[in-house]
Amino acid sequence: MPLESVKEEITEALRKYPNKRSAVMDVLRIAERAAGGHVTKEAMDEIARLLEMRPVEVNSAATFYTMYSVARPVGRHRIWVCRNISCSLLGAEHIIAHLERALGVKTGETTPDKKFTLDVAECLGSCGTSPMMQIDDDYYENLTEAKIDEILKGLK
Repeated sequence: MPLESVKEEITEALRKYPNKRSAVMDVLRIAERAAGGHVTKEAMDEIARLLEMRPVEVNSAATFYTMYSVARPVGRHRIWVCRNISCSLLGAEHIIAHLERALGVKTGETTPDKKFTLDVAECLGSCGTSPMMQIDDDYYENLTEAKIDEILKGLK
C-alpha cells in the first residue's frame, strides 16, 4: 500500500476540510512526494477509495493541474519556464534554449542524475517580471543567462 507510509500526514490533511473530497489536491501532493516525484495509478486508486471518489475524478484532478507529475517520475528539482505572451516577448524561448544547453536535456526531460526536470508552463502569473521560471516552490524573475547559471549552481 503506497500511502501507508504517509497515512498520518493524510489524516492530518483531511482534518482541514469539511468535505473529504475537497482534500484531493492536498492528498495528491502528499502521494506524489511519497512516491518520489510522481503520482502512480495505484496511489490514485487508493486516494479515490479514501476520499470516496471515483478513480476517474482523482485522475482528472491529477492530470488537469500541471503541478502533479502523473506520466513520469521527475527530478529532485522541477523547473517550469513560463512561455506565455509576456515571457515570450521578453525572451522565454532564449531562456528555455539556455536551460536545455546548461542541463543537457530538452523540455519534458530529466537529467541523467535525476536532479532536474525541465518543463514549460503556459502561465505562471508573474507577467510583470518576465521572463521567469519556477523551481520547486520558488519563483525566479527577470531572468538572464548569468542569473540562471547562478541559480543552477546554487541547486547542484
